[in-house]
Amino acid sequence: MMTKEQHIDYWINTAAEDWITVETLFESGRYIHSLFWAHLVLEKLAKALWVKNNTDDIPPKIHNIVFLLQDSNIDLGNDKTAFLAKFNRYQASSRYPDYSDKIYQSCTKEVTEQELEKVKEVRTCLLKMLP
Repeated sequence: MMTKEQHIDYWINTAAEDWITVETLFESGRYIHSLFWAHLVLEKLAKALWVKNNTDDIPPKIHNIVFLLQDSNIDLGNDKTAFLAKFNRYQASSRYPDYSDKIYQSCTKEVTEQELEKVKEVRTCLLKMLP
């Protein structure tokens, strides 16, 4: 049986591994996939915080980063929360191909770079809250 700390470490470590995937996908021009994996990184860090700040060790099986943070009593402020609410759209991009067609056109290199810069800010912020 895993301890609370082991659960938290699991989410942190898998998020770190996934960040490598984000960078690799971006470098190869797979922008929408890079954003999908970036969403996974933030989701996993939010789940680590959820475990840290709740009594249970198993976070809800959802993908909404804003909900996970709110359920963990984490307030990132209006700007970051608004970004995350909008960024949640990328979690659906690889799960639902018909949805990805709608946002695929907007995922240029420049847009993806801008989004990933914001992800880096949030990622750093979340990591500072973890052990």
